Amino acid sequence: MPLPKVAIVGRPNVGKSSLFNWLAGRQIAIVDPTAGTTRDRLTAAVEADGRYFEICDTAGLGLDEREPLREHIERQIEYALQEADVILFLVDVRDGLVPLDEQVAERLRHVGKPVVLVANKCDTRALEYQAGEFCRLGFGEPLCVSAQQMRGGEKLLERLLELLPASSESPPPEALQLAIVGRRNVGKSTLINRLAQQERVIVSELAGTTRDSVDVRFEVDGKVFLAIDTAGLRKRRSIQSSIEFYSLKRAERAIRRADVVLHLFDATEAVSRVDKQLAHLIVEYEKPTIFVVNKWDLAQRRIPTDRWAEYLQRTFPALDYVPIAFISARTGKNVGGLLKLAEVLHQQAGQRVPTSELNRVLQWAVQRQSPPVRQNRTPRIYFGTQVAVRPPTIVLMTNGVELFDPPYLRYLLKVFREQLPYKEVPIRLILRDKESQRKRKAAEPPAEPAVSPQADRTHHQERDSETSADVWRDV
Repeated sequence: MPLPKVAIVGRPNVGKSSLFNWLAGRQIAIVDPTAGTTRDRLTAAVEADGRYFEICDTAGLGLDEREPLREHIERQIEYALQEADVILFLVDVRDGLVPLDEQVAERLRHVGKPVVLVANKCDTRALEYQAGEFCRLGFGEPLCVSAQQMRGGEKLLERLLELLPASSESPPPEALQLAIVGRRNVGKSTLINRLAQQERVIVSELAGTTRDSVDVRFEVDGKVFLAIDTAGLRKRRSIQSSIEFYSLKRAERAIRRADVVLHLFDATEAVSRVDKQLAHLIVEYEKPTIFVVNKWDLAQRRIPTDRWAEYLQRTFPALDYVPIAFISARTGKNVGGLLKLAEVLHQQAGQRVPTSELNRVLQWAVQRQSPPVRQNRTPRIYFGTQVAVRPPTIVLMTNGVELFDPPYLRYLLKVFREQLPYKEVPIRLILRDKESQRKRKAAEPPAEPAVSPQADRTHHQERDSETSADVWRDV
């Protein structure tokens, strides 16, 4: 069952994004004094009193007509109003009632949805007395809150729960999270809209259209996905404002939190330095990745797919295992296969191999190619075991970590990918020194003997200063 929806609307700079972040419980929307910072619809699930609903942050109503994306932004606001079950009409108590608030109020009267008037920036009780003038807008007495000071949230949530339709008491189902990353104008937002099958984010030829990382939740064939549309990145020295700085940080965070990363390239342009920076982040955070060559409908007659694939593998040798997809987000060609491939990669990253199987492959690899002698010592691998998933993490017990050089470790990783179920995902390889670990354990003080429950009663009487929790911690 879809979650009930709450849309936050109001003129620019009344604190909509601050309120959104506060209710969401984390920093999602960029908060900046520049009017028009928010452009797309940002959404997040909220839990209150055991019930769940979705909040939506929108751009400011009544933007300057010179704003180049004004028509697109207005359409996104209209979508939010149509989908909302309840509307939060936010005003600024410090600025008082201004003509633009009355214009917003006039528009909301014709929406036909419950409207909750909220006076923001009531940082002190004295400011709450100034909120009375907003009663003239015709939506009753405003609720006084301060998103910055986190005041008045309980009354606001209580009012929302009164107006929202009944919702599920269980959290929304887990979604496969896909981070869509790439440089500017590579087609990220177009791909998001194609996947979600609706105009969910603004698409424009204007560079830098997307600023926030926009979470778009959608369902395909009964499976839930969360696509994270990120701001297009450019060279760090080209960052000109705090908005671009936070956009960059959110793009990096999107990679960290993603289950699978879709790294988009423009088929009509060469790989850029920004693409290489993104690839470095993907390697650093060890994320399953798909190289997505977009706009293939414009380039397929000039460049064969195998040449583009070879070009990417030469450019990113550390990611030579990453699968490559050729799509056209504009026409939808091959887009459906991306979701299936992302699911496959997510499953691979979650595979766990038995120790016996891992050591069989490890023994075969060493027999086929033994590690070279270093420092007049022969490197030895005693055994290996998988200790974690996502990424698959393999620990090798050796006679000396320093004896194994990077080329040999790359050889082992290649063998693991060929013979274990991790063919297209990163593998974390950890080496440990068996002798050093043995000496470290020998140097540790012996553990206290376990105490049986019956003997513990006597033990407790003899050590009156200890609590029962302290005693049972030793058992």
